[in-house]
Amino acid sequence: MSDTNGSQALLARIRAWLVVFVICLVLSGATAFPLVTELRLLDSSLDGWAAPVGELLPRFADWIDRVEGSLRAADEQAPYLLYGYDWLAFAHLVIAVAFYGPYRDPVRNVWVIEFGMIACVGVIPLALICGPLRGIPFWWSVVDMSFGVIGILPLLHVRRLTKRLEALQRGAVPPEAGRPNGTRPEAVRANGA
Repeated sequence: MSDTNGSQALLARIRAWLVVFVICLVLSGATAFPLVTELRLLDSSLDGWAAPVGELLPRFADWIDRVEGSLRAADEQAPYLLYGYDWLAFAHLVIAVAFYGPYRDPVRNVWVIEFGMIACVGVIPLALICGPLRGIPFWWSVVDMSFGVIGILPLLHVRRLTKRLEALQRGAVPPEAGRPNGTRPEAVRANGA
């Protein structure tokens, strides 16, 4: 397989992983808009067709019931509080748009992938600090932290593939391209170019 074919195959793999990551970001963001409805459906399902799950995980079922009741009350009495969830959703969608840069040119825009990795790592201290401050059970903070852990895995893979693509692209450059007057690489390095 030639360097060009290898580069194209790597680029296709990078793009496929980025599409999966962006879809997850968009879904994660989009589900924050109808949160009251989603929690109402989840809570009623834990009392209905998913009752075995509620019986198996009673603390989970109690937590969902409590959160659903609180969100429903906020929606009825102070719907402006839910505006924060709209911004949360919007932030996910904006971050998803940022990954268009790496989709187009992953080598040039590897910093976006690294930014995403930093954001995934940042989920952990956020959950550990803000969770207890807001009265979130630790086990739910672990669920929140799992999004950072799960999110960083494809980004690590994409970064690794991007670094391989960068190396392939460097190797695919014709010997004389980018060097003054066709000089040898050793001569270019010696002259500080």
